[in-house]
Amino acid sequence: MLKDITIGQFFPGDSFIHKMDPRMKIIATLLYIIMLFVASHPLSLIVGILLLVLLYQVSGIPLKMVTKSLKPVVPVILFTSVLNIFFVSGEALFKFFFITITKEGLTLAILMSLRILCLIAGSSLLTYTTSPIELTDAIERLLNPLKKFKVPVHELSMMMTIALRFIPTLIEETDKIINAQKARGADMESGGLMQRAKALVPILIPLFVSSFRRADELAMAMECRCYRGGDGRTRMKQLKYGHRDWIALAVMVLCIAAVLLLNHILG
Repeated sequence: MLKDITIGQFFPGDSFIHKMDPRMKIIATLLYIIMLFVASHPLSLIVGILLLVLLYQVSGIPLKMVTKSLKPVVPVILFTSVLNIFFVSGEALFKFFFITITKEGLTLAILMSLRILCLIAGSSLLTYTTSPIELTDAIERLLNPLKKFKVPVHELSMMMTIALRFIPTLIEETDKIINAQKARGADMESGGLMQRAKALVPILIPLFVSSFRRADELAMAMECRCYRGGDGRTRMKQLKYGHRDWIALAVMVLCIAAVLLLNHILG
């Protein structure tokens, strides 16, 4: 399951979305998240689903990779769906002893499931199509106004990007440690909850040691390259909005308007 997680990975390409300004990608992602939460009916979420499929087709990233990466969140989605189906009061559709399935609970379960899936897949598209360097520059440029309040914008954006970049590395390291412990005879799948929790200790300790070692190596590498933060730092590639960025912004605004219209029609 760890190999299925692709959050934080970057897939180089030459698509329309890859060529967009990273600042506009972040803005478009935020607008997409707003659109998902504005949708108050499962049918109005169709706009978000269709837009997501279109974006992945344009970016050239296969949808099977997205479905593979969503496997780890399926248990969470199923758990929240069950809670919504059985514990939301309203018009009863099915009743068996103390179990009651309501229309409102079923609608809310479908809405929340679709919303979580679209939220994860839509947010992942940002990291799939944006390199860590571009993402750092975009976050720093968007947070520039906070410099007036003495906020260390560059350091914050750098930390956020490094943390996101190291998610795949930590997942790969965790998988290697698990395989190494299993090769030594460790049993991590049988027993009760306490036994499984104790079995995680031989995994967590090497993982923390490896993480601190990687952090120390990264800090040393940055110091050797004379990294001193954002003061006086120049950029090889200057960010500039283009026509494709304004087209993407217009599409997002139109989609939000379509969702609001569907909400009004569907009540």
